Amino acid sequence: METFVANLNREILNPLIFLLFALAALYLVFGIFVFVANAGNEEARAQGKRHIMYSLVGLFIMFGAMAIIGLVLNTFGISSSV
Repeated sequence: METFVANLNREILNPLIFLLFALAALYLVFGIFVFVANAGNEEARAQGKRHIMYSLVGLFIMFGAMAIIGLVLNTFGISSSV
């Protein structure tokens, strides 16, 4: 069972979370671009702010997920090598 959980973490969960990190980082950069590029348009700036906020919330949730996964793996003594 221990190797199944370690393999699940290494082969599925970690790559998925890292992919989501990359997507959220790109969304953050896009939000910053929209915010800066539309300096005169308050509606577009508000949309850029929403993009930035959603990406930061997503990054925070993913950091939390990584922490919870690490905590569970360490609690049960399962190797969490990436």
